[in-house]
Amino acid sequence: MFTAVSHDIAVSVEPRYLVEESDPDESRYVWSYRVVIANNGRRAVQLMTRAWEITDANGFRRHVAGPGVVGQQPIIEPGEAFEYTSGCPLSTPSGIMAGSYRMVDDLGTALDVTIPAFSLDIPMAARTLN
Repeated sequence: MFTAVSHDIAVSVEPRYLVEESDPDESRYVWSYRVVIANNGRRAVQLMTRAWEITDANGFRRHVAGPGVVGQQPIIEPGEAFEYTSGCPLSTPSGIMAGSYRMVDDLGTALDVTIPAFSLDIPMAARTLN
């Protein structure tokens, strides 16, 4: 599991290669990733937007941004966590994802919260830094 903490918000990510969704003969590799966002602060926060940078093994970068996550803009109370699962297809057997969430606390203060960089590697593959 990969974890980053900023503004008392811990973001943990656990990627998983999806063999049943992937087709290496067609250069299609698919991962799911489970994200847990824990509010360890003293104020409620609302996740407003997400921004991702996805880099494949060839160095091709793709930026993905938008409102919320999985169709939600959750409010996370102090001491609580929000969890979701999403996915990422690549045309290479490895890559890396990293990003940030824009959150707003209950006073209206904007917070940029780091999503840790995490690797997407097929099982048994040599790990590379992309």
